[in-house]
Amino acid sequence: MTESKPRAARSASQHDSGQDWPTLDKDLGRMSLIESAALHTARPLIGVGVSLLFVAIVTAIVALATGELQGTLMIAIAAAFAAYMALNIGANDVANNMGPAVGANALSMAGAIAIAALCETAGALLAGGEVVSTISSGILAQGEITDGAHFVQAMMSAMLAAAVWINTATVLRAPVSTTHAVVGGVMGAGIAAAGFGTVNWPTMSAIAASWVISPIMGGVIAAGVLAFIKWKIMYVPDRIAAARIWLPVLIGVMAGTFACYLALKALRQVVHLDLHEAALVGFGVGLLSWRVSVPLVRRRSEGMENRNASLKVLFRMPLVISAALLSFAHGANDVANAVGPLGAIVRALQSREVAAEMTVIPYWVLMIGALGISCGLIFFGPRMIRLVGSQITKLNPMRAYCVALSAALTVILASWLGLPVSSTHIAVGGVFGVGFYREWYMARRARTEGATRSTKLLPIEERQRRKLVRRSHLTTIIAAWLVTVPASALLSALCFLLITTLFG
Repeated sequence: MTESKPRAARSASQHDSGQDWPTLDKDLGRMSLIESAALHTARPLIGVGVSLLFVAIVTAIVALATGELQGTLMIAIAAAFAAYMALNIGANDVANNMGPAVGANALSMAGAIAIAALCETAGALLAGGEVVSTISSGILAQGEITDGAHFVQAMMSAMLAAAVWINTATVLRAPVSTTHAVVGGVMGAGIAAAGFGTVNWPTMSAIAASWVISPIMGGVIAAGVLAFIKWKIMYVPDRIAAARIWLPVLIGVMAGTFACYLALKALRQVVHLDLHEAALVGFGVGLLSWRVSVPLVRRRSEGMENRNASLKVLFRMPLVISAALLSFAHGANDVANAVGPLGAIVRALQSREVAAEMTVIPYWVLMIGALGISCGLIFFGPRMIRLVGSQITKLNPMRAYCVALSAALTVILASWLGLPVSSTHIAVGGVFGVGFYREWYMARRARTEGATRSTKLLPIEERQRRKLVRRSHLTTIIAAWLVTVPASALLSALCFLLITTLFG
């Protein structure tokens, strides 16, 4: 009896200590959650820190490399503005190319960022030497700004204002046109420097028209391609047999369109082709791609079930390739938005003349744009990629392929018609076009199947919830598009007044 008590006491003590261990585990679990939350909160600060370091390194290197040139301080400051602009382009604009592929689960976020960074850099360095003509000569009337100092200050103001506006739009989760932001910046600085008469208003009217033309064309073409895929591939008795016939055709159209697109927009530094010559190149590349893809698609589709899931697998690789090509073309074309004004400033300070005739950006300037776009994409791009890829409407590989093909087809059609368009507006318009077409198609099928009565009995809130396109994003994006040019112009005018006050 005397030994049983200590045993009972020991057993009670062990029982009590066993109850304490779960409490300790819970506390440790809470501590690990706090640590994870702290890391998640600090992650954006890492991107900010690396971005500031990138801008500082660019400024220092440019100041040292141009130490013997006149206006070294102005070139170094302009390089800092250009680096900041490139970071924001990578954070905002690149999402239009990779967002659909990520939203369709054809690429992981890490894979999309890696491919986009590589292709954007390659496009910028290999074929990005031509400055968009509107940056230094199209927006401002010739001969209105004859003072070299005022021209340099105007270009610096345009870069800084455009970068600030794109940064603001990225925070607000609105994909905007970087070209329009730069155009608005140049316009605002020109007005502040020489009055309203310095602006080429016909060019500005054409750019304003592109606000409507670009997204509508992109949306209509994307919806048309999706309608064709549904008609010829998805809703037929034998989907795999239909895919073997029509998927190579679509791949040929994609390859030919991108060949023509790259010839017109990205490869002018290598070889200059007009629209008809580029179309012939595109036709040849498309025909060859169709012929090569026929056995590849047949081999890939062997043993696949007659399901839409199999079609998603077949469309995945063409979608990834098209996204990579779009990124290459974007890097070649839109790098000028980041560093075009910097190239104009360098030429103006070197020659002591307004750089209206400058057509080729110095290679070190291109490096700033290429590296800045890649850094901005890596640290700030995922948020916008998710928005474009999955938060506007649900995408699968077929729908995302329609968006990518629409972007290239719309640019080619607009070039043929002589219409100014924005690649950002086209891509986002394509996403909305696919979503609205699906809404229309589902409503049409419901009416055909006699399900309209039950749909009408649903509350308004439930009907809105079942919409396939999120209207809140539509409103935000359209508002940002409309405000981009005037907001950039106003910011640029204020920056010009500040810079002229500081530097005289």
